[in-house]
Amino acid sequence: MEQIYTIPVNEAFDLALEHPEDGCPVCSLYRRLEENELERILGAAMMEPDVRIRTNRTGFCADHFGKMCRRKNRLGLALMLESHLSEWRSRIAPGGPAALLHKPAATVRDLAALESSCYVCERIEFHLSRMVDTVLLLWESDPAFREKFAAQPRFCLPHYRRLLQQGERKLPKKRFAAFAKEAQQVVMTYFEKLCTDVSWYCKKFDYRYQEEPWYDSKDAVERAIGFLSGTEGRDPNDH
Repeated sequence: MEQIYTIPVNEAFDLALEHPEDGCPVCSLYRRLEENELERILGAAMMEPDVRIRTNRTGFCADHFGKMCRRKNRLGLALMLESHLSEWRSRIAPGGPAALLHKPAATVRDLAALESSCYVCERIEFHLSRMVDTVLLLWESDPAFREKFAAQPRFCLPHYRRLLQQGERKLPKKRFAAFAKEAQQVVMTYFEKLCTDVSWYCKKFDYRYQEEPWYDSKDAVERAIGFLSGTEGRDPNDH
C-alpha cells in the first residue's frame, strides 16, 4: 500500500514516463525539493530562530543566492544577509581588522568552510537522500514500481552514481546486482542515443549534411549537459 513518503517518488517516476523530455526522475525530485526550500526560506521559516542561527552560520551558495535574489521577497533576503554579515564580521575579526593577522590559518579555514556551505543545499541533500532510499525500498518491495523503474527514459549520470552508491549500502548483495543491472540498462540505452544525437548535431554543420533532417539532435547539446551534470529539466539561464 502506498505510504505518504512514497507518493513524491512514485509521482516523479510516473511523470518521467509521461514526459520523457523532462529527463531523469531524480532530477525531478531535486527540482521539487529546491522549489519547496526556496519558498520556505523566504517565507515564514526565515524568522524562525533555529533557522536564522543556521543561515547565519552556513549562508548560501552562489546558485541559491541568485535564485533567492530573483524572487519577490528581497526584504526577507536582505534581513537574512544583515544578520549573516554581522555574524561573519565578528567571527573572522573578533578583535577588529588587526586580529586577522594573528590567526590567518583559522580565518582561511573558516572562510573556506563558508564558501562550501549552503543552507538550501544541505536541506535538499537531507531530503533527497531519504527519497533515494525510498526508491530502493520501492524497487525491492513493489513489483509495479520495479517495472516502472526499468521503463524510465533515463537517469542522469550524477543520480545514477547516487542510486548505485546508496543501493550498494542498502540492498543485499544479490539484490544490488540485479538493481545495478537494471539501472545500467536504463542509463546505457539513453547514453547510446545521446551520443548518436550529439554526433549528428555536429554533422549538421558540415555542408554535406545540410539538407539532411535534424532528427532528435536539435537539443542534443542541452540534453548532454543535463545528463552529465544532473541538471535535467532546469532552466540553463537560471543560475
